[in-house]
Amino acid sequence: MDAPLPSGTTRRRVELRIVKPPFAWGARPTVTVDGVGQPAQWGTGTWAVPDAGGSTIGVYLFNRVWRFGAASVVVGPTAQVVEYRAGLLPFARGRLVVR
Repeated sequence: MDAPLPSGTTRRRVELRIVKPPFAWGARPTVTVDGVGQPAQWGTGTWAVPDAGGSTIGVYLFNRVWRFGAASVVVGPTAQVVEYRAGLLPFARGRLVVR
């Protein structure tokens, strides 16, 4: 697997909206871009993705005890906005939707 490019070398960004569920169970979201994980916050943010081709964006929640709500989607070169919604219960899967 190739190493990710250094920060500032990509011109393409995707807006990621992470919607907090009614019961977050003290969980924090983690975003993965092509397998590289980065801690995130609830709300809207932008993430750098490679300029060419599709990229896999994933989100999961972690609350110091277990990991849950995992979801992933492949975004194409024209994707601008991706929205993540966690399941209502901690064992349910999350949903990632390209808008």
